[in-house]
Amino acid sequence: MDGEHVETRGGGAGPDEQPTVIVLFGATGDLAARMVLPAVHAMVTQGLLPRRWALIGNGRGDLSHDEFREHVRESLTAADVVTEDDAWTGFGERLFFAGRGFTEDDPGRMMNVLDQVAVAIDVEDRSTIRFLHYLALPATTFAAITSALAAHDLVDGASVVFEKPYGTSSASFRELDDAVREVLDESQIYRIDHFLGKEAAQALHVLRFGNGLFSSIWNRDHVRAVQIDIPEELDVSDRAEFYDQTGALRDMIVTHLFQLAAEVAMEPPVSMAPESLREAREAVIAAFRPLDPDETVLGQFDGYLDVEGVADGSTTDTYAATRLWVDTDRWRDVPFLLRTGKQLAASAQQVSLVMRTPQPRLLGDVDGDNVLTFTLSGTGSVELRVAAKRPGPGLEMTTSTVALVLADVPGAAPLPPYARLLDDVLRGDRSLFTRPDGLAAAFAAIQPILDSGSSPEPYDRGTWGPRAAQALAEPDGWLAGDASIT
Repeated sequence: MDGEHVETRGGGAGPDEQPTVIVLFGATGDLAARMVLPAVHAMVTQGLLPRRWALIGNGRGDLSHDEFREHVRESLTAADVVTEDDAWTGFGERLFFAGRGFTEDDPGRMMNVLDQVAVAIDVEDRSTIRFLHYLALPATTFAAITSALAAHDLVDGASVVFEKPYGTSSASFRELDDAVREVLDESQIYRIDHFLGKEAAQALHVLRFGNGLFSSIWNRDHVRAVQIDIPEELDVSDRAEFYDQTGALRDMIVTHLFQLAAEVAMEPPVSMAPESLREAREAVIAAFRPLDPDETVLGQFDGYLDVEGVADGSTTDTYAATRLWVDTDRWRDVPFLLRTGKQLAASAQQVSLVMRTPQPRLLGDVDGDNVLTFTLSGTGSVELRVAAKRPGPGLEMTTSTVALVLADVPGAAPLPPYARLLDDVLRGDRSLFTRPDGLAAAFAAIQPILDSGSSPEPYDRGTWGPRAAQALAEPDGWLAGDASIT
């Protein structure tokens, strides 16, 4: 099949020429439409897939290839990834659909479609195909799908990407991890956390380790508090059935926010090699003190129980805020303030380091201390709030923010987080993927909250959540609620 092959992005290592098939389980779901399929499209447009590639969608339905292609095109158009005028043939003709489910006993149409794909991408020996299996499914299906992959001889040399949350408690995590590792070698397992693929998340360790100005102050002597704040205006209606099984604490805190906290708090790695970076991140997660129910606030927005797909009387939290303490010499007694929630007053994705007030204050009081903020949304930015003299007569102090927009860095070629991470999977770079020891420690840290049986507090849509959470962030308040920080 003659498909378009775009040159690789400047300065990047191009893809090898091994034929590659991405098998996307849950291909017609919300996550696939919003994140995974746009990422594959971005990889194609930036030349990060080999000349011979294809994507097979899987689901319980029985779409034709053309129906699936139209579904994908509509999804990408709705997400402003493509327009009606974009050339579609070179991408669309690489998409296939293998419906009727996929189990140990019945692979549905998968094996027949694989034969069609091998012909389409000019592969005579199917054993030469590199498989990337992506499970865009609830964690409750992971063990069964993994066993089915083994039953149908689709695991040798394959990489398997598991969406979060990888389990919902310490016990379920251990059970799931044992089941998956009975089939797969750890080197084949990629537990994805797309926040680690964000440009600004990676800027955390680059800014710190690449600049003496910041590396020298990255500790409790200079940092008074850390905020990791991911409020969302979004509803849960498109994924209510999945969300009701997890909630904010397990969907966001134990995954994205803990990983970002580890990025901030880790000790300098031995090197920037992938395994050294992962080792440093996982080691500091083991130093996370178990969360205190008295320093944790769970909430549920009014009207959640009326959302289609939500169980009657559900006590699932749609909001979670907590103080996390990191018991290392570098960070002891520095509060890490974590917040996330649905249907809040505004959306933001920020990691902020609040610096200590200089002593003595020779210039008097100014409006707030220095704050170093990493904005993760979009292509990302780094902002620093500093005290400055207001130009003019006299000595009048003020504060101002200087910003580095990462997309403006010379030679920048930013990738969407999922595209970056899928590219890492194909290259075998595991530095931004979680390990089982780190996840075990993360679940141990939230277990006291799960055991407490706390009921979520109600809050109105469009507000900043339960009032009790405001006290957690004193004296600064939640910075993402400050209109001066974007």
